[in-house]
Amino acid sequence: MEKADNIQHTRFVAFLMNDLKRADRSFHGLVSEGRGTEEMLECQKLYFWINHPIRFVRVVGPIVAIDDINPKYTILTLDDGSGATLGVKIIRRQLEDADNPVDCPDNTAVANLNVVSSVGVFELALAGDLLDIGTVVKVKGTLEEFRGVKQLELKRISIVKTTDEEVKAWNELAQFRKNILSEPWQLSNREIKQLEEDVAARRRKDEQHSRRKREHHLQQKAKHMEYLERKKQHDIKRDRWLVKMEEKMSANALDRRKPLQ
Repeated sequence: MEKADNIQHTRFVAFLMNDLKRADRSFHGLVSEGRGTEEMLECQKLYFWINHPIRFVRVVGPIVAIDDINPKYTILTLDDGSGATLGVKIIRRQLEDADNPVDCPDNTAVANLNVVSSVGVFELALAGDLLDIGTVVKVKGTLEEFRGVKQLELKRISIVKTTDEEVKAWNELAQFRKNILSEPWQLSNREIKQLEEDVAARRRKDEQHSRRKREHHLQQKAKHMEYLERKKQHDIKRDRWLVKMEEKMSANALDRRKPLQ
């Protein structure tokens, strides 16, 4: 790609970022809807934009800071184009969580993302590529709040390696906002009925699971009680046998002490 094309694409990316500033600010202003359900929805990491339930957020932007907070968390700070930076929390696996290299090949909760940490060294490696200040990334995460500030808990991350790829990512975000988020979320009667049936089926499944779990617990309890009863009877028989053996041994000892006539 020629230099003029690079400048043109860079300007186009900047145009898209400026056009999407309101959308990014909307992320910082996402709220849980309903006073009575706000705490519950926040616990479920569920927010609303207009009436769209928002659980996952995708952001494209350069890394402006990488902070080693503690052995449990690492924080990426992204410039999301809104005029405010965005914190992205990376959960690090503890040693006890990563004992099996097959089940836990990475030392973070994100696939292919690893923290390289030693004396004087702290780096993030994504599938062998180092993440550094200025690296443009595309992230997906769930919403949460820390000290009143919204941030993401990272679920997926990929490196945006070219300007064309960055333009494509911003264009996808712009189209998604225009075609999906800008229109109120509405369900047809058929969809509502299907959802109600799905909820009822799931409730029945949960009830059956709970019933089977209770029955299994009662069966295990009955088996345990039966085992205790058998053990009790065995202990009684053993004690009786021991008493008889002691009596027999005492009688034999007395017989040996009697003088011979």
